[in-house]
Amino acid sequence: MAKGIKILLILFVGSLLAGAFVQPVKAQCAMCTTAVESNAKNGNTTTNGLNNGIMYLLGAPYIAVAVIGYVWYKKYRRKDVVLEMRDERLHLN
Repeated sequence: MAKGIKILLILFVGSLLAGAFVQPVKAQCAMCTTAVESNAKNGNTTTNGLNNGIMYLLGAPYIAVAVIGYVWYKKYRRKDVVLEMRDERLHLN
């Protein structure tokens, strides 16, 4: 139990540290950048839609892998395992 809490604490601190060092990046093609900048100057809010679309495309593969992993775990997890062990003690000396 203590080991599980220790792992959770390490993951929590690691996620806090990873979130502290996030820097914005510009990683768009030239045509997308030009279209977004001209729309932003004109007062359109299509930039929010573009950013939401990018985040959706970024998260979709992770969600798909998580769902496949969950289904695999539930399908192939062994249930009703019978352990037939002898009652006598083993002497290894």
